[in-house]
Amino acid sequence: MPHVYLGLGSNLGDGNGRLNRALDLLREQVGEVLAVSDYVQSEPWGFRSEHIFTNAVCLMQTTLTPWQLLDQTQAIERQMGRTHKHAPGESYTDRIIDIDILLYDDVVIQSEQLTLPHPYIEQRDFVKFPLQQCRERARQRGLLK
Repeated sequence: MPHVYLGLGSNLGDGNGRLNRALDLLREQVGEVLAVSDYVQSEPWGFRSEHIFTNAVCLMQTTLTPWQLLDQTQAIERQMGRTHKHAPGESYTDRIIDIDILLYDDVVIQSEQLTLPHPYIEQRDFVKFPLQQCRERARQRGLLK
């Protein structure tokens, strides 16, 4: 089964609680969660807000294709109360939950709906460092080489 890294973020309400809920829904609807980074706090990226983000990265195994995974993560966002996902060219806004597909094995996709690997991993410390930590935890557990 493919290994998938997802970035999770929330800056409205109880960030830790929202990430915990997202992880529960991912376990129920997507697949097995193999490792999770620590939760980190970060300033909003790409827009101004008084609300601080809580972010994390998780490693999962899933039987879903990248496109099915995109559909399912967006369904989970809606299930948790997210009503709008920004479109290209729109500015970012506060959000209850955000689930981004960062990596899907070695798959490379470049489309309007989905780009893999995620194009901003290296620009976002709140993604880059939790991703490194999540990978290291998976390696320590013998899940990755």
